Amino acid sequence: MIELPDLRQVRSLVAVAETESFTKAAERLRVTQSAVSHSIRALETQLDCKLLERSGKRVSLSQHGMILLRRFKAAIGELEKAHEELGVLKRWGQGRLRVGATHTLCSFLLPKVMREFRELYPRCEIRIESGDTSELIECLDRSEIDLVLGIGGRAPSWVRFQEIFEDELVFVVSPTHPWAQMEAIGAEEIEKESFLVYARASETYRLLKESFEQGGVRLRPGLSLGDMSAIKEMAKVGVGVGIVAPWTVRDELQAGELVARSLGEVNHHRSWGVFCHESRHLSMVEEDFLRICRNGTKTFSGVGKEG
Repeated sequence: MIELPDLRQVRSLVAVAETESFTKAAERLRVTQSAVSHSIRALETQLDCKLLERSGKRVSLSQHGMILLRRFKAAIGELEKAHEELGVLKRWGQGRLRVGATHTLCSFLLPKVMREFRELYPRCEIRIESGDTSELIECLDRSEIDLVLGIGGRAPSWVRFQEIFEDELVFVVSPTHPWAQMEAIGAEEIEKESFLVYARASETYRLLKESFEQGGVRLRPGLSLGDMSAIKEMAKVGVGVGIVAPWTVRDELQAGELVARSLGEVNHHRSWGVFCHESRHLSMVEEDFLRICRNGTKTFSGVGKEG
């Protein structure tokens, strides 16, 4: 069996890496400098590799040390979160939920999900962060949240992704727009049009741009908007053609205020799901939250497909 580093060694390496000093690391850990040095030497012997490099009074990590640092910090973070969760259980009896979700999911999914979740866990400590998927994964890396609900695709190697549902983007136009009378929208028509798209820093815009380029079509965005309601209202009055998920315009399509048309040959599918640290085990509270999310998205696929 592999001998694992003990917690003193883990804390010592992290402290030295962050302070770049044995003296400051010892002060932070409230131990002697020799105790820190002993822990590092013992760890280097145990792993048979050099973890630190010295340049004068400055101490820095070797390549081996840098690999260990991320893992050690994640391990400490998990231990601290376990301690916090135990404290919350003692205080509330129901645990906690720290989730990041895209702005669109916060508007169209989470309100009904949270209503049901509150009925199940009325005393749960809840924190919800909204943002783009990439921003939320950075929060996950800093242990500010535990789960991210967002768009799959690009993600760091330390992240685990589990799909919840798929959707496909469509054009939406005013009933008076010429496209509302067309069965299919050709590449020439697409290149003439001005589009209403979600924020250009978002994962959705990146996927759209790549998909159109691969299909040999130039996407010409007219307005980049960070709010789905603004895209819908602009499309209604004929300012441009919106590119949205049908489940975000369900009511407008049913009321005849907007008309949906297929993007055609362009790959317009998105995979939505939950991100978490690869080694993390979800709590019962988190599992129930995701179960409610899955139930809430069962009608999201296949809404409003036309053209």
